[in-house]
This record gives sequence, C-alpha cells and structure tokens, in this order.
Amino acid sequence: MTEQPAPTPSVEEFLAAMPEGMGGLNDKMGVELVEVGPDRIVATMPVAGNTQPYGLLHGGASVALAETLGSIGSALHAWPDRVAVGVDINATHHRAVRSGTVTAVATPAHRGRSSATWEVVVSDEQGRRVCTSRITCMLVAAAPGG
Repeated sequence: MTEQPAPTPSVEEFLAAMPEGMGGLNDKMGVELVEVGPDRIVATMPVAGNTQPYGLLHGGASVALAETLGSIGSALHAWPDRVAVGVDINATHHRAVRSGTVTAVATPAHRGRSSATWEVVVSDEQGRRVCTSRITCMLVAAAPGG
C-alpha cells in the first residue's frame, strides 16, 4: 500500500502548530502569511520599518523574508517525522523600494529526502522583481516527543 502524503494545513492551522507562531523577528518585520501550500508559499511585508539608512528596503529584510518562506516550505515537506534546518541562502537584489508592501512567493526547486531548496521572488506593488533568493534546508529527524 502506498503511503499518502499528509494534508497541507491552512495558514491558520500551520501557525497554530508553531510554538511561537511566526517568531519574534517576523512579528517585528510585519510579515504576514497569505498562502501556505506544498507548491507555493506567499507572504507580504511592509517596507516601512524595514529600511536601511537611505530609506530603502533593507536587503537583509528581503533575505529574512525569503528564509521564512523557504523554511516554511521545507518544514511542510519534512513534516511530520523530520524538521527543516537552513544550511544555505543567497540573494540577488534587483531594484530599490522606498514604500508600500512587498510580496514574496516561494516555489520548490528541489524536494528530496534529505534536503529541500526553494526559490523566493520578492516583488513590489507593481509586480517588479525586487529580489531573487534561493534557500536550501537540510531535513533531519525530529527529536523524540516533538
């Protein structure tokens, strides 16, 4: 008998299963999950509050957003018997953003037994690519008892 994959939780179910929700950094950055699925993770983040000294969206904020989405996708793929641990992330910054909201969309590039890689595209409100990132997570056995 072929083992059936676990059903994908809704955004609300996924967040309820996380001990600290989206985590302190994502809360401070204003990251909001919009969609969680096996083939696509979407979130938004305001530019305000996430800028560098010149008033532009901080590149590190884009990378933190990308790591969040890639980690969520990897965690969903690993669940329920494994956990995702980030091992590599890179980013190319394409354009500056001064205001508004950016949207990140993560799609899987590879989902294996021991690793998962996601491409994350961050876009501005006009749909222009702001940043392209790639994150790889190692998938390791979950600790006994959670």
